[in-house]
Amino acid sequence: MDRYICIHGHFYQPPRENPWLETIAPQHSAHPYHDWNERIAAECYTPNTASRILDGDGRIVHVVNNYARISFNFGPTLLAWLEKHVPATYHAIIESDRQSRSLFSGHGSAIAQAYNHMIMPLANKRDKRTQVIWGIRDFERRFGRMPEGMWLPETAVDIETLETLAECGIHFTILSPYQARAVRKIGATTWQDVGGGKIDPTMPYLQRLPSGRSIALFFYDGPIARAVAFEGLLYNGGNFAHRLLGGFNGRAGPQLVHIATDGETYGHHHPRGDMALAYALYYLERERMARLTNYSEFLAIHPPTHEVQIAERTSWSCFHGIERWRSDCGCSNGGREGWKQTWRAPLRAALDWLRDTLAARFEALAERLLLDPWAARDDYIQVVLDRSPESINTFLAEHATRELSAEEQVEVLHLLEIQRQAMLMYTSCGWFFADISGLETVQVLQYAARAIQLARTLDGEDLEPEFLRRLAEAPSNLPQFVNGRGVYEQLVLPHIVDLRQVAAHYAATSLFNVQSEPGKVYCYTVEQRRHRVMEAGHAKLALGVARVTSTITLESAELRYGVLHLGDQNLIGGVRTEDGAASYADLLHTISPAFERADLSGVVQALTNHFGRLDYSLKSVFYDEQRAIVQAILTPALEETAAAYQRLYDRHTPLISFLTNQGIPLPPEVARAAEYAMSMAVYRALTTDPPDFDRSRSLIDAARRAGVSLAREPLIGELRRLVEQVTARLLTDPESSALLDRLLNLARLVRALPFEIDLWRAQNDLFAIRATHYAALAARALTGDQRARLWTDRFATAAMLLGISMSGHGK
Repeated sequence: MDRYICIHGHFYQPPRENPWLETIAPQHSAHPYHDWNERIAAECYTPNTASRILDGDGRIVHVVNNYARISFNFGPTLLAWLEKHVPATYHAIIESDRQSRSLFSGHGSAIAQAYNHMIMPLANKRDKRTQVIWGIRDFERRFGRMPEGMWLPETAVDIETLETLAECGIHFTILSPYQARAVRKIGATTWQDVGGGKIDPTMPYLQRLPSGRSIALFFYDGPIARAVAFEGLLYNGGNFAHRLLGGFNGRAGPQLVHIATDGETYGHHHPRGDMALAYALYYLERERMARLTNYSEFLAIHPPTHEVQIAERTSWSCFHGIERWRSDCGCSNGGREGWKQTWRAPLRAALDWLRDTLAARFEALAERLLLDPWAARDDYIQVVLDRSPESINTFLAEHATRELSAEEQVEVLHLLEIQRQAMLMYTSCGWFFADISGLETVQVLQYAARAIQLARTLDGEDLEPEFLRRLAEAPSNLPQFVNGRGVYEQLVLPHIVDLRQVAAHYAATSLFNVQSEPGKVYCYTVEQRRHRVMEAGHAKLALGVARVTSTITLESAELRYGVLHLGDQNLIGGVRTEDGAASYADLLHTISPAFERADLSGVVQALTNHFGRLDYSLKSVFYDEQRAIVQAILTPALEETAAAYQRLYDRHTPLISFLTNQGIPLPPEVARAAEYAMSMAVYRALTTDPPDFDRSRSLIDAARRAGVSLAREPLIGELRRLVEQVTARLLTDPESSALLDRLLNLARLVRALPFEIDLWRAQNDLFAIRATHYAALAARALTGDQRARLWTDRFATAAMLLGISMSGHGK
């Protein structure tokens, strides 16, 4: 077959981690999720690992891993987040590459990406090289093989970037059709102008490079890609498949119809877009009107017959080339009428100055510690991927000029972290949107602030004043910020963290038992030397000494802390170095008597005398624990309110029934009490051991008759947990009658509820059981095995109630 189809998904989100904590703070705009990574994973990355193909009744007939049948790349920083926070999805993505090798002649569908989405034509040669090397090394560590292709951020390209790819062993990349300038058949002398998107996208092209190397280029089908991303083509998977088939032209010889879009198109930008993709792939394979492939396989079977000249310094998302990332070209997202992006050029100039200043210091300070500082930076990715002591020791053994002292090891890690932050601050999203105060631009400024802080720690010289002077030349569209300096001072400086603040956070969270992991505060370890918590009425006091160590730079300090909670949000504290001047014993001796006699003003005075200043408050606690502390403070009041609701409902149950029978709406306060009481009654029935399904259904029916809306949470969460628990156990013990009975009861209960429950994971388990154990028992049932017939009938009933088709035929 000479007709091939390839769909490429560029799966990427900018790194959102706080540079001091290496974790993402809650992002309220992503509600009800913790942050945008979590939300997009739930809407896109995870569904594509087990996408549904439905029958005409809306039941599942196939569950497929889309990644195995498309071409894809994931941003390395996004994969790192998925590995830690959504490991099942991460492993399914890695497994899909292995599956694709069996489908596509040994060629995996995953390709690499330049590490942190830097606009490569705007990077200096040294950064280009590190970005490619880090992208390759990250890929090798995750996928277990050398990548054949690499995605260029925003497909931004120049010849030097292509030289870097080829030098590092990359065979191909993917570009927009508008990035081709001229083509000719290999061996011909005359070039044909293909500017303006006129290139034939159904073949690969060879780009010859000044060094004598070459690289293959694929130019995707622009109109079809645009229809997928912006014109609603994903509303129907069948239409999607036919539009792809319509991309073949009358040219003789093998043809490849291929598109490239943001991977988030399939589920995040377009809800259920993953299902349209799944059906299109299923349809193409079933109808056999073209063969699915990936770029590596097609290139191996059909190498280029034509060569190309690229339009340099162009991209797929800026009509003006690459101006979106350095000037006010008119391309932006999210702005208001009259807004300008004149801030872009000064922002880049400020970051360029900072990068070059830091690079000079890096060379000067590292030359006595590292054999080749820039080669060490290229290899530092192995430490980024594995920060264990063994990994750091291996790295230093290879790159250090000699055996380094503990202080020198910290210095080396500081220097290399400065370089990592200096690359992260060029993440492309910082320039993509409308204002310098945007979330993405604040993120790149945080990386700059972290690099400045680390540099200050090394030699005491402060680059921040000059950096702020340069940022002041970048005007904001919002008057409260004025310029980039205002953005930095208002949105970046408050988030800077040092070891003292980590100690203050540790002390404050110890008062409320909300520490997420004992002995650890995000990317810091805390070794408790002394610690004491005292209580007097509503007041609490924590005193102690701890060694705080960064797992990133190994910077460490022994710190003494004292934190006092006076009720509600009133929390104050101080931290100082454990220097022996005034001991912990002195602090305890001075403050304990005052606290025990509830002399809180005396306690505050004693803390002030000891620490000099009480700089820390509830605002100093990092976001997730801050919310947990607020919840802990409010819990008693919330419990009182819940008890009041329950008493109101219990006292007036007959009246509520009377009003309901008469068709009289319940007063709002009574309705809220009824909602709470009846929801909690259902919840208690579900959480008994074993669950009381009859009472649960009776209560649900009663609520429906009374017109009482049951609370979605915690009922949704509890029912999902119970169903997932049963289906997971059925996978290992499928013939258990007790488990099957419980599944049937749960399925009926799910259908009785007035709202939908996302049973994605449980449905995957049921589909796996259907594909294996059900098929075997159905065969036995046909031979007259009554036990097998009973099992298959009960399983089929439960599965259909939970959305699984038992016919096996899709439409």
